[in-house]
Amino acid sequence: MTRTKKFFYNSISTAIYQVVVMIVGFITPRILLQYYGSETNGLVSSINQFITYFNLVEAGIAGAAVYSLYKPLAENNYKKINGIVSAAKDFYIQSGWIFTILVICLALIYPLFVKTSTLPAFMIGILVVVLGAKGFLEFFTLAKYRVILTADQKTYIVSVASTVYIILQTIIIVILATLKMNIVIIYAMSILALFTRTIILMVYVKKKYKYINYNEKPDKSALKQRWDALFLQILQSVQTGAPVILATLFTSLKEVSIFTIFNMVFVGINGVLSIFINGLSASFGDLIAREEKDKFQTAYSDFEYSYYLIISIVYAVSFVLIMPFINIYTNDITDANYNQPIIGFLFVLNGLLYNIKTPQGTLVISAGMYKETRYRNLTQALIIIIGGAILAPFMGLSGILIASCLSNLYRDIDLSIFIPKRVTKLPIKNTYKRFIMILLITLITVMPFKFITINASNYIMWVLNAIIVTIYAIVIAIIIGVIFDKKAFKSMLDRIKYMVVKRKNGVVQ
Repeated sequence: MTRTKKFFYNSISTAIYQVVVMIVGFITPRILLQYYGSETNGLVSSINQFITYFNLVEAGIAGAAVYSLYKPLAENNYKKINGIVSAAKDFYIQSGWIFTILVICLALIYPLFVKTSTLPAFMIGILVVVLGAKGFLEFFTLAKYRVILTADQKTYIVSVASTVYIILQTIIIVILATLKMNIVIIYAMSILALFTRTIILMVYVKKKYKYINYNEKPDKSALKQRWDALFLQILQSVQTGAPVILATLFTSLKEVSIFTIFNMVFVGINGVLSIFINGLSASFGDLIAREEKDKFQTAYSDFEYSYYLIISIVYAVSFVLIMPFINIYTNDITDANYNQPIIGFLFVLNGLLYNIKTPQGTLVISAGMYKETRYRNLTQALIIIIGGAILAPFMGLSGILIASCLSNLYRDIDLSIFIPKRVTKLPIKNTYKRFIMILLITLITVMPFKFITINASNYIMWVLNAIIVTIYAIVIAIIIGVIFDKKAFKSMLDRIKYMVVKRKNGVVQ
């Protein structure tokens, strides 16, 4: 199967998965707010964030293993492939036991620091273990299959399996919540859905990769970059997860709930945006491994331009429609104040700054440049941690978001210099020109709505307004996109047309 065809399948399956995740992301918090209140929603979100950090005991295995598999997969070197996947399996098992110990420790300690009237301390501890159970299963059953599929640009299989899992999990949560079951029982029962994903991946890998032997002598030297990959993973997790931790430490569970309700919108947006980048790390990694410089430069330049047009449209629309949506979503929730336009503005700004660096960040993974970027990532993490800790006591959620914006801004500038010099060898001015393009599209789209009020009293009215605003934003983006780089715009259209017709002999160019 060609790279273009794999990219097409990955994009379609990821699109379906991310739409499902986005819908579920709106359903589950709403169910928690409606039946259990803002404190319980904040509690679950806070615990999940701590558990997300524990997943870092993976020790960069996935990133290092995927990068190490690019070349042997391209060469059909089965012995090398088996050595790498065997090493990955062993490391995952070791990491799984460490993860288990950390979750048990959190279950003992967390109830001592977080108090809520919704659950007694011992039930909070049990909830920690239940929410961590998903991670146990990930390490011991799922991860070893996901590595080979990701490296072979077949993440569409993972997406299909994950879509089935998340639909089943949501059905279980909704049914049990409407029956007003205990929150701990609800999440304990939802674990059952995870087994479906594991079974699907296990059956597929055994059928399509018959040469895979997890008992081959582990090639641990192939994963020598795992500690540098771990460092990158830790710092990326700090960037995305620190706000919830800071909110837990410096504000209240209700404030955590407010943060997570706004954040769910942008988790959904980022999920949709990932459709356009899913599998590209492996695709670019394959081109780099084959030393196809011209094809790589052309493919990357087209991707950067296209992605910047997309995020310009998405976040310009988000600036206009974020508060109307939040107000509809939390219309009958009275135990916390969700109508906070400043928080909405900062969330959108932070989301835009976070996504500007995505094209360059994708190449860090593709080129395996974990070690070369670790201190840059550390600087970014320190900005949000120190800045958030200083501002949160005085400004609450606004202070945390300002610190996050500053850390993302630093990383945008840093990667825009580093990647052209070390990886693409393309002119830096091209990227900065596109930064200006993003700014203009966003400003021109948003400015009229300083004088036009969006009146949306229900979801139907909101969707109608969203369609109008989106069409307007697309028109603005096309006009400015053509003005800034007509050649890149034409190349983008040609590539889209090429993918749609799906020529059997197509390749990423």
